[in-house]
Amino acid sequence: MLNSDLDRRLEPRIKELYQLHKERSANIDWSYHEFIPWDKAMSFKRVPWEESQVTLPEGVIVAVETALLTEVNLPWYTSHLDYTFKNSMEVINDFVRTWTAEEDQHSNLLETYLLVTRNVNPTRLHELRRRVVENGWFPDFTNPLATMAYTSLQELATLVFYNNVAKIAGPHDKDLSTLLRRLAKDEALHYAFYRDTVKAHLELDPNFIVFFEDVIINFSMPGAVMPDFTERMKTIAINANYGPLQYFDQVLDVVVTYWDIANLQPTTDEAKQSQANILNYHGRLKRIKDRQLQKNKK
Repeated sequence: MLNSDLDRRLEPRIKELYQLHKERSANIDWSYHEFIPWDKAMSFKRVPWEESQVTLPEGVIVAVETALLTEVNLPWYTSHLDYTFKNSMEVINDFVRTWTAEEDQHSNLLETYLLVTRNVNPTRLHELRRRVVENGWFPDFTNPLATMAYTSLQELATLVFYNNVAKIAGPHDKDLSTLLRRLAKDEALHYAFYRDTVKAHLELDPNFIVFFEDVIINFSMPGAVMPDFTERMKTIAINANYGPLQYFDQVLDVVVTYWDIANLQPTTDEAKQSQANILNYHGRLKRIKDRQLQKNKK
């Protein structure tokens, strides 16, 4: 009978994935101080913040601030991963520590950029940041395989988000576009590790799909705990190039295809039902997307 732990028969493969990650990460190692336009920095005591100092469109600011308020909850994400994989194979715990070290710079980079360029009220940002971290993050799932599926979707969604916002930000601030694309590179490497670990499990035994169904169908970003998240995402969808259409095309459809869910051949009734539920969900979102695209053409 399957259980939700990572399968130890896959340890050699996961070690290969971790080693590959370390090699790729070493080739793109960076420090956030390299990406900040320090020449724009001024003391807030000497020159108090004013609304007139803002240089970016509202949609871009909301997108970057939302990313920051998501990244700042890193201690909670690490705590969840540490708890989830506590009794798992050593290589997974090694990866979690590496992942934490690499993610640690992200909130620093985004926050410092916003403060140096004066595109946010520093007092308001401080209050929001504190509030988000105090609220914490408590996902509905705690088993290792569900967590692997969740992190695959979350890392890909974040990668797509950064690249899409970078396209919109580029004409207004090349420094911002560059730093967002740099963050996306980290997310791409993290996504690859989680994605391929899930793929290895499905290749070993398609019945593992039962542990991925709920996460795929009910996925929501960890930033959903922040104040006004729904309104933020509406603004970002309209003005910053990331909304439901992009999520389907660039995230959900990508992982469903990569994991070859349509062609899996599970043997248990429960797994067959999970496969059918995922494909039905995917098909329903595709129909919604197609209708929306037709509507947009009119």
